Amino acid sequence: MAMRMGAFIPIRLDSERLPAKSLKPAAGRPILYHLLDRAAACPLITDVKDIVICTTPDAVDDPLVDAVEAYGASVFRGDKDDLIKRFKDAKDAFGFDYVLQIDGDDPLVDPDYMGMTLQALIDDPSLDACTTVGLPFGINVKSFTANAMDKVFAAYKSHANDTGFALYFIQSDLCVCKKIAPVQFDHVLDEARLTLDYVEDLTVFQKILDALYKPGPPASIADINAFLRAHPEIMAINNGLQESYMERSRAKVDLEYVDPDGAVRRIDY
Repeated sequence: MAMRMGAFIPIRLDSERLPAKSLKPAAGRPILYHLLDRAAACPLITDVKDIVICTTPDAVDDPLVDAVEAYGASVFRGDKDDLIKRFKDAKDAFGFDYVLQIDGDDPLVDPDYMGMTLQALIDDPSLDACTTVGLPFGINVKSFTANAMDKVFAAYKSHANDTGFALYFIQSDLCVCKKIAPVQFDHVLDEARLTLDYVEDLTVFQKILDALYKPGPPASIADINAFLRAHPEIMAINNGLQESYMERSRAKVDLEYVDPDGAVRRIDY
């Protein structure tokens, strides 16, 4: 039986700093659609219906559901705060054997690296997870096996895990995780902040996408980095936000799990 692969993208519209950020416009269309384009370009995701926006039942997320359905991707509505449970329930509903996990705040993730993380799991059955490391902030992606999701679901204790949930897969002894470093030097741009959390981030994405978007295959990570190197003034718009962003994220992470020996352990971010 052929293995089923899908992509899960968690998104909620109730952000405190930038509400409905996924629906903000860039290059004449919602930011969300640029992210979906890139997920659909992953060489191992063969059907756009296998791209699943994992959101909540709250009415505030209804416009998101409408936008996703208009694009042609899928939606799963599950637990609001417990992202592990939302993902586990979505995995069970769709029957995926491997899940590519993309952060809904990262609309410029790279399709080739998505494929690499999935392929690593296919090639090595001993792996539970695979993540990229060392790419610009907001470009890294992760993939998990269905078995890994079951293992984490059975062991985790912190049910408010919307921030940092992936650490269960890549930074605990529950899972065997492979790390993939950048395969080309021009994929590395340490100064770039390419995640969407503040209005300044939105301005950066609008400038990048207004310049590089065109119908067809999305711009490569090398193209994006080359554009930013040529326009350091764009990177300067939001690169002062990273420290406060990380401090706020660390303060929100509170992750505990039961290890294979029955001991309760914490994960530091």
